[in-house]
Amino acid sequence: MKNYKETFKEMKAFLLLWSTQSLSGLGSAMTSYALVIWSYTQKGSALLTALLMVCSYAPYVVFSIFAGALSDRWNKKAVMLVCDTLAALTTVAMLVLMRCGQLKIWHLYLINMINGLMNTVQQPASEVAVTRLLPKKYYQKVGGMRYLASSLNSILSPVIATAILGTAGMDAIVIIDLCTFGAAALTLAFGIKIPGGAGQTQEKENLMTSAKKGIGYLKQERGILDLILFLASINLVASIYNAAFPAMILSRNGGSERALGAVNAVIGIATLTGSMLASFLKEPESRVRVICNSLLFSMSTENFLLAFGRTPLIWGIGGFLGWIAIPLMNTNLDVILRLRIPEQMQGRIYSVRNSLQFFTIPVGYFLGGFLVDRFFEPVMALQEKESVLVKMFGYGKGSGAALLFFVIAFAGIGVCLYFRNDKYIWQLEEK
Repeated sequence: MKNYKETFKEMKAFLLLWSTQSLSGLGSAMTSYALVIWSYTQKGSALLTALLMVCSYAPYVVFSIFAGALSDRWNKKAVMLVCDTLAALTTVAMLVLMRCGQLKIWHLYLINMINGLMNTVQQPASEVAVTRLLPKKYYQKVGGMRYLASSLNSILSPVIATAILGTAGMDAIVIIDLCTFGAAALTLAFGIKIPGGAGQTQEKENLMTSAKKGIGYLKQERGILDLILFLASINLVASIYNAAFPAMILSRNGGSERALGAVNAVIGIATLTGSMLASFLKEPESRVRVICNSLLFSMSTENFLLAFGRTPLIWGIGGFLGWIAIPLMNTNLDVILRLRIPEQMQGRIYSVRNSLQFFTIPVGYFLGGFLVDRFFEPVMALQEKESVLVKMFGYGKGSGAALLFFVIAFAGIGVCLYFRNDKYIWQLEEK
């Protein structure tokens, strides 16, 4: 009991931040989920819906390389509060437009671009704040806890959002989102003190110079750079998947909004299970092996089951297998970065990492939506009912997305096998 009390004392500030930010994240996830359904039902286009995420990630990728330099010199709490507040104001603007009957998809594109810009500055500040709030001995445990919260959000957001949409409408979802934001903002403002750090001595350094230092560090740390490029390649495949996923389930025979919510909930259960494993398992002998094998297992299972499956049950099994190992990968990646990168450089390195690792996400979302609408669905529409492709992937709208999942399964496996043989990544195991 004494050990538990000591642990709680050492982690108290982080636990306050984690719990309230996770609650706010649930509200935001509910709003995002509801808007994906709204946008797809408005136009029925995978590409137009995928552009929502393109708009979110494009500013994140373009400006991240400079955001870390700013984050390293600015007050972390102030950055987080300002960014969250501006994001909340865009949610209010969306609600006003919807109530007036004036909400258009291009409004959502603009709102997502603003939110993406805010996340660009907030994310490195948040990462450094966690580093400052915690002793190193808790990094493994905290990595699992953070993905535990993400998993719960994945489980709860589609279920709660679907239920509220059917009973109280979009207004109620946005109000819940704003209330959870308020609780998180007040806790951060008045209940948490984030210690200062060496990184705040950079105020006289030129912004471009700070960014170049982040890039220069990665050039010297080839293992971290190659690991980032590995994940950038995986993100390309994963974002193509994410663009096609709702389009397939909402349009296939046997699919529906309820089916989409159910499969998303199963994915959340999978990541919850993986997060609990990450929190309680002992530190692995090889973190790199866990990262490589987790991604290879994910790429070798889910996409094939989504491609050949015709029912929510099979899609759910695919989602579970595809996502259960991801928290293990993320937790070990998080520990490697925190231990290898000096704290005073973390804001800049995380931001350069974000630009390199995530620039493939908007590309992948665009490609996924474009390929479904303009290539794979037309190809399947031209097939005779007795053709091999129809027997493998079905017919009607959504069969093209299934064919795309089959293709990207091999792409993901190829990426994993290529980087698994990268000698520089394995050098990260050296003490």
